[in-house]
Amino acid sequence: MPLSSPSPDIQLSPDSPPLLAADGAGDPEGWTARHRDTLRAAVAAHGALLVRGLALADPGAAAAVFRCCADALMPDREPFAPRRTYGNGVYSATKWPPNQQMCMHHEVSYALEFPGLMLFACLEAPASGGATGLADAGAVLDALPAGLTKRFEQEGWLLTRAYHEEIGASVAEAFGTDDRAAVTAYCRAHAIDCAWRGDGSLHTRQHRSAVVGHPVDGRRVWFNQIAFLSEWTMEPEVRAYLTEEYGPDGLPFNTRYGNGDPIDEDVVRLLNEVYEQHTVRTRWAAGDLLLVDNVRTAHSRDPFDGPREVLAALAEPVRLADCAPTIEVGAV
Repeated sequence: MPLSSPSPDIQLSPDSPPLLAADGAGDPEGWTARHRDTLRAAVAAHGALLVRGLALADPGAAAAVFRCCADALMPDREPFAPRRTYGNGVYSATKWPPNQQMCMHHEVSYALEFPGLMLFACLEAPASGGATGLADAGAVLDALPAGLTKRFEQEGWLLTRAYHEEIGASVAEAFGTDDRAAVTAYCRAHAIDCAWRGDGSLHTRQHRSAVVGHPVDGRRVWFNQIAFLSEWTMEPEVRAYLTEEYGPDGLPFNTRYGNGDPIDEDVVRLLNEVYEQHTVRTRWAAGDLLLVDNVRTAHSRDPFDGPREVLAALAEPVRLADCAPTIEVGAV
């Protein structure tokens, strides 16, 4: 009977995510398969885990490791920005301007089904910047003003989107088709209000919970994209241009309180400040693997210089109904 591989030690630091060294792992797929239980247990215990030394060098190697880590990969549905597809559930990181901050968010937290686990592989680290930030969503919830969280718990939040060919994800990129009947049917099945405008653009509204219970331990967490997909996260000149070009209701995305009231800029600023107070950063090295509990842990991306190639996979699908939402899911 072959001896099992000893579990590698996980290094803990207050300024970075838990780290596991895989130095000398000449076979990334085999090493990951041998240590899968250790990796998943660490994510369950800490919310995230960085594996360094796997020497992931190409999409094929990343895909093989992703499949070792997860029971099921899932397609990227309803993205707000395009990704490159490598096949087999592997994507590029979201295409977001490198000189702009990508604010804290939980991947696809505006959908009825979203990944419980996010997997990232760094094939090329940027010359500077480009760190992935991580924040404990339970700690963020506890740190926010009680009155604000109570309102969002009672009302949920509203995401509005307008799909244009010139900016953001197109209808085809978001829904996998530009057939109006198919898109309308998808929206109806996923509690999304949709309307096709005379200019051919699609406008949608979806009402979701802002606070949910973790599907495993029930811990209440701040789980949404309120502060990210807001007009106030856009550069002022970009927001002004888009508003002039498409009208105030034609922004590619925006967030509101669950009853439809606008969210003030100071609220979005406060949310991002609290996120920052609870952020630790993953400063990438080529070959790194990062596993993130997508419900427990929010993630972000810092601006960067130079080439940066990080691949992603969405895994272990979870339905919002399994997370004890605090509001009735549906449209307003």
